[in-house]
Amino acid sequence: MNAPTTARVELFAHPALFYRGFRQYLDGTVPFVPEGVEAGEPVAVAVPGQNLKLIRAELGEAADEVHFLDMEEVGRNPGRIIPAVLWAFADLHPGRRVRIVGEPVWPDRPRTEHDACLLHEALINLAFSGRDAVILCPYDLDGLDAEIIELAEAAHPVLVDGSGPRTSTGYAPERVIRKCGGPLPEPEDADVLPFGGEDLWRVRAFAVRYAERAGLSGVRLEDLRLIASELAANSIEHGGGSGILRIWTEDRRIVLDVSDAGHIVDPLAGRRPADSRQRGSRGLLVTNLLGDLVRVHTGEGGTTVRVCFDTP
Repeated sequence: MNAPTTARVELFAHPALFYRGFRQYLDGTVPFVPEGVEAGEPVAVAVPGQNLKLIRAELGEAADEVHFLDMEEVGRNPGRIIPAVLWAFADLHPGRRVRIVGEPVWPDRPRTEHDACLLHEALINLAFSGRDAVILCPYDLDGLDAEIIELAEAAHPVLVDGSGPRTSTGYAPERVIRKCGGPLPEPEDADVLPFGGEDLWRVRAFAVRYAERAGLSGVRLEDLRLIASELAANSIEHGGGSGILRIWTEDRRIVLDVSDAGHIVDPLAGRRPADSRQRGSRGLLVTNLLGDLVRVHTGEGGTTVRVCFDTP
């Protein structure tokens, strides 16, 4: 399998690498790394831990020139990958072309998280439009189901496999954004608190009281307190002055969501690194950086932001 090559006339490239087995995986990812190093391009590899070990071992001494990140940790919530991994690395090297191997979807990742991963993949095209970067995204054809592969084809303008690179005829990132940002399933049982402009203290107390009973403590409890407060403040400021908080337990997770009458028009809201000069709330960015999984559904009828916290 040949590594993808990208003409310098194209500032941004975002190919998907389709592979079968570890040999094809290494044949598709490893040559991509020294090609960048030899061209003087900073290179980062952000893939799940086991694959990280494979790539590092195959690179040998060349690994010293590469920035490695375990995607199981830094991409625990796909919503934080753009601001905290991709943009963070690119911004360390202003004026230089960067190349990144990024693998947010792997077979052992829970299926309930795949939509968030594919939404992230589609949004990369908006986030990096016009930037000098190439981001290669591997997909395991043997381990991932056909729907994931079909959505990957829609999220990436170029596809690479054993036959080499080709244009994705199904490229339609806006379709991926619509599907993967669609309505969220309703909880079977949740504690509910409507709130208004004077109720931020009540929102914090309500969320913390439930989370403590469910076993959350320490730093993670403080993270939940902050997120509940930030999302409620967003609703009060931008969502019509009021909202509804719900909190419940599901699959060893505490799940909290806040709904209001607002409509988020920027698909990258919560994924843009905050400028130190920015005024106003940064609640969605804080939520993405601290939550274990974040899902957002927004439309003319209102917005729901749902956050999961893994329990001990």
